[in-house]
Amino acid sequence: MKFVATEQLAKYIESINIARDLDEDTLKKIGDDVVRGFDVDIQSRSEWERNVDTWIDLAKLVSEKKTYPWPGAANIKYPLLATAAMQFAARAYPSLIPSNNNVVKCRVVGSDPDGQKADRAKRISKYMSYQVMDEMPDWEEEMDKLLITLPIVGTCFKKTYWDSERSVNCSKLIPPKQLVINYWARSVEDAERITEWFPLSERKLKEKQLADLYLDITLQEPSAIYEPGRQIGTSDLRVPEEDETTPYYILEQHTYLDLDKDGYAEPYIVTVEYGSKKVLRIVARYTANGIVLNEDNKLCRIEPVEYYTKFPFIPNPDGSIYDLGFGRLLCPINESVNTLLNLLVDSGALSNLQAGFIGKGLKIKMGSENFRPGEWKAVNAIGDDLKKQIFPLPVREPSEVLFKLLDLLVKSGKELASVAEIFVGKMPGQNTPATTTMATIEQGMKVFTAVYKRVFRAMSKEFRKIYKLNRDYANPEEYIDVIDEQIQQSDFEGPENDIIPAADPQAATSTEKQAKVENLLQLMGLGTLDPNEVTKRALEAQEQPNIEALFRKEPPAPDPKVQAIQMKAQMDQQKGQNDIQIAQMKAQMEQASKEQELIYKQRIEELELKFKAMEAMLKMRTSQAEAHAAMIQQAQQHSLNMATQHEAHQMNAQHTSEMNSIKQQQAKAKPKTTPNK
Repeated sequence: MKFVATEQLAKYIESINIARDLDEDTLKKIGDDVVRGFDVDIQSRSEWERNVDTWIDLAKLVSEKKTYPWPGAANIKYPLLATAAMQFAARAYPSLIPSNNNVVKCRVVGSDPDGQKADRAKRISKYMSYQVMDEMPDWEEEMDKLLITLPIVGTCFKKTYWDSERSVNCSKLIPPKQLVINYWARSVEDAERITEWFPLSERKLKEKQLADLYLDITLQEPSAIYEPGRQIGTSDLRVPEEDETTPYYILEQHTYLDLDKDGYAEPYIVTVEYGSKKVLRIVARYTANGIVLNEDNKLCRIEPVEYYTKFPFIPNPDGSIYDLGFGRLLCPINESVNTLLNLLVDSGALSNLQAGFIGKGLKIKMGSENFRPGEWKAVNAIGDDLKKQIFPLPVREPSEVLFKLLDLLVKSGKELASVAEIFVGKMPGQNTPATTTMATIEQGMKVFTAVYKRVFRAMSKEFRKIYKLNRDYANPEEYIDVIDEQIQQSDFEGPENDIIPAADPQAATSTEKQAKVENLLQLMGLGTLDPNEVTKRALEAQEQPNIEALFRKEPPAPDPKVQAIQMKAQMDQQKGQNDIQIAQMKAQMEQASKEQELIYKQRIEELELKFKAMEAMLKMRTSQAEAHAAMIQQAQQHSLNMATQHEAHQMNAQHTSEMNSIKQQQAKAKPKTTPNK
């Protein structure tokens, strides 16, 4: 396959607003289709939207007005759903976003004999971690909001794009109701339409028109997507009435249009004002590399650029794109718990504050009477008449059956949400063994671990989108202050599948991480593990800062050449001593008897053999030292070659940076075509 853009498609890619080149009839049809498709998709999930309002109100513990069984009756909201959501967020947040800010990780795939892949992976990991934590606005705060909303609603979306106005990557959380996808779509990538709607004031709309991002056309008075006065959820909040501050509602639809009339619809982003159905902007949602031609140079397919990433909680068994959350699972139980709890409180109130009937034959002033503790009131009646004329209502004590049912529902809800007492910080029984406690926690965390893996996969997709944006828009000069090393855009030319979150989806808590490290420490006795690597993992599990500074620095190895000279001097000294001893023994042997002469000869032979063995050992050590010196010289030569390549790499990066600056100056009159909000 060849990746070549046709002339017409290449023109659309370069256009900042394709709508300028289209006639009025075409724009009207596109605007009508966008609004019609949006209405169809929002209707397909209307029940889901109503449920979302209910779930959010239940999690917020919103109390609506009650008039049954009487005005001012008990209106208690049990925080079952709120506790489940907060517990999930409290565990997921530190697990998925480590405190050392190492959020992004680049893996090394395949062989790496010279270490170049490892160096590139280290540079990318360090820069992208800095990018999402420090450079991208509100990324961490948006993830915090997502981890609170996700367990309630079950599905959240993030939009990742390049903001040309601020020259920075953005990845923002989209509220669940503001991103409309057909309920029966299989996935974000397979959806035929994805529509994001957002309010835009008249002032900001005019700014985009002045910047030539939107068509400068006259719009009618703004109208709301939801009719004014409509109640929002079960609370008292309602859609505000229209006035001079009412914003326009903009539809940004990622859809497919056949603008070149070749019978194949290409991916585009169409921006439409909802009330007037007028098109404001159309931009291409593909790049030149995404246009695939076959061997006959004919269009085969166009791969769209994906902006949205779905974060799932629990897959929906009905096949919908909208996953299940604790809102769907716990809402019936939570509402039943609220009903039973309020019934018990109302029953206790009736039992404590009695009411009843008073006969008209009783000679007292009629009306309500309030009693204070220790107070007695005088009446014009004898005791027997008073007893006959007052009849209290037959009220019973709060039902024991309802209380047991309430306890059963609360326990069922906690089991479903894995919010047992041991998971919220309460201590187990005094006689509970530690192993039993750890096993209970591990089993209880299975549900959360499965959800962490799904969030982990979604974060991988989000980071890969950021990786692609760096490939297209990164400025090499920005890397210098981050990792003290010049990098060019070629570092982002590798496959994006190597980019993953640095978190461990298997270890949901610090206790689990410590348990894994303890198992490694127990295996250290076998002598098969690297102590430095095990120590490094133990420090990472403890989230210790600046780990490299904690390792002991080894003293420098002695110079092999100096060692060889010292060994030769030692061998010469030993040879001299042996020669002196042999000469002395020969002199004594001449004056000795034959028996003593044999003894001296034997001693001389022993000294000669001993010296030969020592000489052989010293020669072996000398040859080893010389070989070690040759290896060090080779390593130094390799380091010199790497330094030379690094210097050439820096010069190439500097040249690329200068060329990019020239291109940016030339492109000032031609803004980026990537859509901005």
